Amino acid sequence: MNNAGPQLPDGTGLASYRVWDAPTRGFHWINAICVLLLAALGLILLNASALDVSSSGKILLKTLHVWTGYVFALNIVIRIAWGFFGNHHARWRQMLPVGRDYFRRLRRYLASIAEGSPEPYIGHNPLGRIAISGLLLIMIVQASTGLLLAGTDIYFPPFGAWIAEWIAAPGVDPATLVPYSPEMYDEAAYAEMRSLRKPFFVVHLYGFYLLAAGTVIHIAGVVITETREGGSLTSAMISGRKALSGRPADAPESAVAAEKHA
Repeated sequence: MNNAGPQLPDGTGLASYRVWDAPTRGFHWINAICVLLLAALGLILLNASALDVSSSGKILLKTLHVWTGYVFALNIVIRIAWGFFGNHHARWRQMLPVGRDYFRRLRRYLASIAEGSPEPYIGHNPLGRIAISGLLLIMIVQASTGLLLAGTDIYFPPFGAWIAEWIAAPGVDPATLVPYSPEMYDEAAYAEMRSLRKPFFVVHLYGFYLLAAGTVIHIAGVVITETREGGSLTSAMISGRKALSGRPADAPESAVAAEKHA
């Protein structure tokens, strides 16, 4: 077996190509779990009053939300770095809608869809690059605003110590500050902090809605591609290999030559 290129067609007319390396697959599934957990916890917190969640319950939910958010943010940082060191398909030049021939590829891919025979791609197709870029941007915004909100809500790093020192009432040790304890806050400072927090919360809230919509579109795109193009997208994120019929539009020449002479 040649792990760098395609395997021989298996009798069904499909050839198997190596696409996603292990770190890329790990990022994808860790990210998926984090997004689901963050969404579930966030929805409960948004409806905490209707659900009659106690103050201690809110603190627990926010703590879980923040710790999951740390994993989410660290995972994004690692993936950004891996975009410079990963395999061919994990690199940013293959993930983002950039490059000299990107728009030519996009026009050709759209034309192939209109003709009812979408071009197969080993990595992300030109439309997929746009979707991935949008999702990544939203996730970066969510992670960034979430880190600030973690400091304003339960005084967690990286901004929690600064926030606590700002709003602590005279004579109160900022390190002992407890959420939902107004007697420990300087009223004017707390009001100023909440004013600062508001736009970040609004961005975080609407970012959640955008991310939820983007996730639905992403899943729909995977389902459509699986059923129409037979791209084995889901299994590729498990095995690291994608089974395709015909010559992939983004196949390296060396891989195509290997397939022809195998």
